[in-house]
Amino acid sequence: MPNFHYTALDAKGEQANGEVAAANEAEAVQKLRAQGLYPTHIAEDGKGKPGIASKTTVKKAKAKPMNVSFGKGRATVKPKVLMVFTRQLATLIDSGLPLLRSLTVLGKQEPNPVLKATISSLADSVQGGSTFSESLAQHPKMFNKLFVNMVKAGELGGVLEVVLNRLAEYQEKAQKLKNKIVSAMVYPAIVMFIAVAILVFLMIFIVPKFKEMFSETDSALPLISQIVFGFSEFCLATPIAGIPNVVWVFVALGGLVAALNAFGKTKGGRLLIDTLKLRLPVLGDVTRKSAVSRFARTLGTLVTSGVPILQALNITRDTAGNVIISDAISKVHEAVKEGESIVTPLSSSGVFPSMVISMVDVGEETGQLPEMLLKIADVYDDEVDNAVTALTSILEPMMIVMLALVVGAIVFALFLPLIKMISEMSDQ
Repeated sequence: MPNFHYTALDAKGEQANGEVAAANEAEAVQKLRAQGLYPTHIAEDGKGKPGIASKTTVKKAKAKPMNVSFGKGRATVKPKVLMVFTRQLATLIDSGLPLLRSLTVLGKQEPNPVLKATISSLADSVQGGSTFSESLAQHPKMFNKLFVNMVKAGELGGVLEVVLNRLAEYQEKAQKLKNKIVSAMVYPAIVMFIAVAILVFLMIFIVPKFKEMFSETDSALPLISQIVFGFSEFCLATPIAGIPNVVWVFVALGGLVAALNAFGKTKGGRLLIDTLKLRLPVLGDVTRKSAVSRFARTLGTLVTSGVPILQALNITRDTAGNVIISDAISKVHEAVKEGESIVTPLSSSGVFPSMVISMVDVGEETGQLPEMLLKIADVYDDEVDNAVTALTSILEPMMIVMLALVVGAIVFALFLPLIKMISEMSDQ
């Protein structure tokens, strides 16, 4: 068995030289990794001189921490950008291109500077002897546990290209579902913005002129006109620092949103808000179906890719996006750890619909749980799509009617005294 001279880095980043006996270079690298070493140069005895390459190796070792620290910082990219990167990488590897070459190609053509620097760091790490999953784990802000563990399972099973394709499909479907929900909320948000803008414009510029005109009359104003004129006077009043009340109203609303956001980051606040999200009359149903779809797709994708069920449940819990769902998954994890079925804790949680529990039960009985979970995800993706479409169809006319009522009430309040004045003049 030949000996291989190596230059490697330990966990602290310090350089180590030595030799290891192995049948080939791949086995030598595997033995070094088992010892906690990351080889940067390796050559069979008599065929290479690692000492000559040590200067280059040291330079790489010094440059590497810069890339690693960059990835571990706050820098990240949008899910859509990461989705495109995953799909491109899966396509390149599936076409037979080596991993390192695929990363180099993607790094050269990537327009996003943050992702470009991260891909460069990944390529350097892989070239230095780390596995792809180990390299991804150095950038936790960009690649979550689901991404890293799926890649690790693909490496262990020798099916990295298959796992990357599944991961790309998972990201694409999750992004598609998110886009449907966001696009459905765009129209009501625009209508609400227009309604508020029209209301503010009328209260600041139009109503005061009518108020001045009617102030010269002796007749009493109708109640609705008094309310509108009073509200306009309140908006224009400057009791604090010479700033109109209308500005303070928006400042207060912004402060309320910030306070709710801060409250939502606390443990109790997050629990309360997530509970309310699931119990809202109409939106609660959409939130629940969306959470069930994410649970089923994440768990199904992980188990299909070869990730152990307990580890897959932990990752699914961390990416659930809702505390109530996360607690239910934790109970499932504990039950499976004790050797029980998934169905019992799912049923007792009271979170998952009966159809999900029945389909999971059938999947366990037939040994096709991953496939059944993915079918559940597809079904609930369609359910969310239909629910969002129905919600949008209800919200659109409601928002238009609300806008018409607000503007109509203001116009009626402005012109009612004018009509009353004209009527009195006609009688005289």
